[in-house]
Amino acid sequence: MAENSLDNILGRLRRYPDVEAPNLQAWDATDRLLLEAAAGRVDAPGSLAVIGDRYGALTLGALAVLGVGQVRVHEDLITGERALRNNAAVLGLAGYQQLPLGEKLLAGAGTVLLQLPRTLAELEEISHAVARYAAPEVVLIAGGRVKHMSLGMNAVLERHFQTVQPQLARQKSRLIIAGDPKPVPGEGAAARSPGPVVEHLAELDLDVAAYGAVFAGTKLDIGTRFLLTFLPQMPAAAHAVDLGCGTGILAAMYAKANPAARVTATDRSAAAVTSAEATARANGLTDRITALQDDAMSALPAASADLVLLNPPFHLGASVHAGAGLKLFGAAARVLAPGGQLWTVFNRHLQYLPALERLVGPTTVKGSNHKFTVAVSTKRA
Repeated sequence: MAENSLDNILGRLRRYPDVEAPNLQAWDATDRLLLEAAAGRVDAPGSLAVIGDRYGALTLGALAVLGVGQVRVHEDLITGERALRNNAAVLGLAGYQQLPLGEKLLAGAGTVLLQLPRTLAELEEISHAVARYAAPEVVLIAGGRVKHMSLGMNAVLERHFQTVQPQLARQKSRLIIAGDPKPVPGEGAAARSPGPVVEHLAELDLDVAAYGAVFAGTKLDIGTRFLLTFLPQMPAAAHAVDLGCGTGILAAMYAKANPAARVTATDRSAAAVTSAEATARANGLTDRITALQDDAMSALPAASADLVLLNPPFHLGASVHAGAGLKLFGAAARVLAPGGQLWTVFNRHLQYLPALERLVGPTTVKGSNHKFTVAVSTKRA
């Protein structure tokens, strides 16, 4: 039917509640290539699993145009999960189930569609899970934008599958088709999915845990490193929030320096939240740090925090865009109590100071170096 053509489905997708702008769209050419490659392969109910479906293009495209009645889908970002639900409601489509990466997602799956992740560590986790849990005849169809792909991706897939076949590039996207999963070791430690990796950061005297999807892995991001030099100047808060917590380094370091504080580590990424939980556990801080998957602190009450620490992203997917930072500044303004402080670090080229003044309150530059600025904004009464 015309109303269910792929062009119509893709054209009606929105990114909401993620940042929206004229130069940002909810699908790309890779989604189209993946759906085209899947046509005719899915021949049994419940045999299709989708991973990395950022706004629902793959799931809803499969339901609408591939004749698929059921789709199991995993998306790491809570904004992606919510965007899929929103788009499905608008399009009047049902028949999907959102699940974590693991056996329930993949058991019996004969076809898996994957938007390739940005890190090899995350691809390792996904490939391990598909090889372990999916049907023996599973075909993994992975795709990405050529500029973000590397030969290392082939190597990761070859560790888990007997056949790995890169396809010719089309519309600046490329597919890799993998099949014949290699046997996974039996029960015990060797059979468990990889991660988290735990490493000790000597410069912080902190054990950091990271699952594959987390930005910077177990390393100390240079922006976070600069913000931490101002830790002794930060106020003692009854409730502090590490917003966009990643592996939870800021949360852990603030909790260590302020034993009386209650700290919330929150991120839209499920992998980040589980990493932050593991970091808190590795450093004996589980009684003082709560990890929460959420979109811009939407679950926290207004005026419920005294301090917010933020190292905002300046990329949205592959695009450089200030919208993510602005969204988080507004969220901090809502959650901070009057007189509470937002401490943020950002790249010097980003003109965030006027926005911080407007959205939060009086803002002072606490320091800068050749790359970053650290500012503190005080919530207006």
